[in-house]
Amino acid sequence: MSDSRHLVQMANDIGNFFRSEPKREDAVAGIANHIAKFWTPRMREKLLAHIDAHGADGLDELPRAAISDLAAHMAAKARPEPPGGDG
Repeated sequence: MSDSRHLVQMANDIGNFFRSEPKREDAVAGIANHIAKFWTPRMREKLLAHIDAHGADGLDELPRAAISDLAAHMAAKARPEPPGGDG
């Protein structure tokens, strides 16, 4: 199994753990939080690259939503702040 396919499986395993959450949004947030907290940046980047290259093939719905949210958050953090700041 390739490294990126292994990351897909790991994301699905995390998703299976959080699937028992009563609210879908809590499950998605839990998955995203776990990946953000415990995965290295390289692991997250490899998974995103895999998704860019192959789509979400093999990735369950909850981890897919979590990774989408996480990718949007990462992109927002990477954008430079506009000049002028707060004042």
